[in-house]
Amino acid sequence: MVRRLGLVAGLLAGLILPGFFQPGAAEPPRRVLSMNLCTDQLALMLAAPGQLVSVSYLAQDPTASAMADQAARLPVNHGLAEEIFLMRPDLVLAGAWSTPETIRLLKRLEIPVEMFPIETDIAGIRANIRRMGEVLGREAQAQAMLARFDADLARLADAPPGPRPRAALYMANGYSSGRDSLAGQIVDLAGFDNIADELGLPAGGTLALESLLLADPDLLIEGRRYDGHARAQEMLDHPALKALSRGRPAEVISDPDWICGTPFILRAVAGLRDARLALRDAP
Repeated sequence: MVRRLGLVAGLLAGLILPGFFQPGAAEPPRRVLSMNLCTDQLALMLAAPGQLVSVSYLAQDPTASAMADQAARLPVNHGLAEEIFLMRPDLVLAGAWSTPETIRLLKRLEIPVEMFPIETDIAGIRANIRRMGEVLGREAQAQAMLARFDADLARLADAPPGPRPRAALYMANGYSSGRDSLAGQIVDLAGFDNIADELGLPAGGTLALESLLLADPDLLIEGRRYDGHARAQEMLDHPALKALSRGRPAEVISDPDWICGTPFILRAVAGLRDARLALRDAP
């Protein structure tokens, strides 16, 4: 793989002509390419018309992307240096999970790359919205988005006084997330205490089914099941888990609203908030 990338770099470097890529200047980038699902969506929300020229192929997948319809109007990329080079971007947006080899090769080719960290809380979401506005030259639009985000968040923050109900996230392979994750933040914002935090998994980890049953949460938030057979999903069909959720509320995670730190997390918060209010009003 390293040898192949070296050969590709040599071939592509020979194609670079004077003036092919313009050095960074005060004016905003004109041809922006995103190779990460989360930067795809922030860029789709903030880019000027015609400024975003390609998004990752995941952006068009409605099971993962909250903006699949908008992304369908753009060419996609698969995060490969060869295809990105041929699209002639003057800025590439990438995330912490983007392929390191591609990033290194793009930088060798002197293609500007902006890396965005994973958002694990509201502060991280706000920071990435602000930064996306800066790199795209769309600061005013980013400020307007932040104002709407804060106003919408405030409308959802109306947890009643008294003890908070307890929720448990339970996904494929028995994975759960606590307060140091974006999913855990969504649970907290909706007004729930998190079983994962009680059991020492603030950053996430495998939650034994026995521990989940003994914790006896008020609300079970299950991972989404996908088509096909995968052993990782078998935990979600365990008879004991079905018995736990029988006769009590349960929610299924809508991945597009949970995966990335964008204003769409508020849809997930709103859904859990409604579940909390239903618990409060139940006889």
